[in-house]
Amino acid sequence: MKLYNQVAMITGGAKGIGKAIANSFANEGATIVLFDINDVVLNQTADNIKKRYGIEVITVVGDVTNYNECQTAVKNILDKVDKIDILINNAGITKDNLVIRMSEQDWDDVISINLKGVFNVTKSVVKSMIKRRYGRIINIASVVGQIGNIGQINYAATKGGVIAITKTCAKEFASRNILVNAIAPGFIATDMTNNLTEQQKNYICSVIPLARFGNVVDIARAALFLASEDSSYITGHILSVNGGIYM
Repeated sequence: MKLYNQVAMITGGAKGIGKAIANSFANEGATIVLFDINDVVLNQTADNIKKRYGIEVITVVGDVTNYNECQTAVKNILDKVDKIDILINNAGITKDNLVIRMSEQDWDDVISINLKGVFNVTKSVVKSMIKRRYGRIINIASVVGQIGNIGQINYAATKGGVIAITKTCAKEFASRNILVNAIAPGFIATDMTNNLTEQQKNYICSVIPLARFGNVVDIARAALFLASEDSSYITGHILSVNGGIYM
């Protein structure tokens, strides 16, 4: 089991990509910590993982935009399990609109969760990793952060920022044996993409070389690779899982 005796904390872990990563890691023996703001779905996901894999799952209801809340949550987690080996910064939202129509609130909300949230949780967790001289941090970016996208200036800015955070943290933490990488998904079948019209979906598929959307398991497999010893000489890397839409 690739993650036996490891503790993995996953923000936005209640559903979608975060849920798929949690299941993948649980299957490889990790203790799972799910951090999410949606307590109902969070507990449902935790119960399902416990029953399926017979492992410990810790749930934390929290807001990644609140720095003090993140600090307290991580302290409570460490009191229970003593360590966090792997951090998956996955929490994120979209509030799409053209620049000329986007409200300041929609800009601020996406920046707070997708970008500030990564800083808040990373800073809260990395201190314990530095003390132990071991850690794996995996940030969920996006192809939109690499190429931009009409109607997603806020989302693109955050995901481009996540890529920059990844590279900076990789340089800062390397001397403590903490690897920091990112996954840049393309168009993945989740609640976010389910809101697209059929016409939009058909167009997107027409410009993807593999001619289909990816699924959450594709991202979970990439995360497992980056979390395991299989990637022990990789840091500061942006792993594109996008069907070839951006090369």
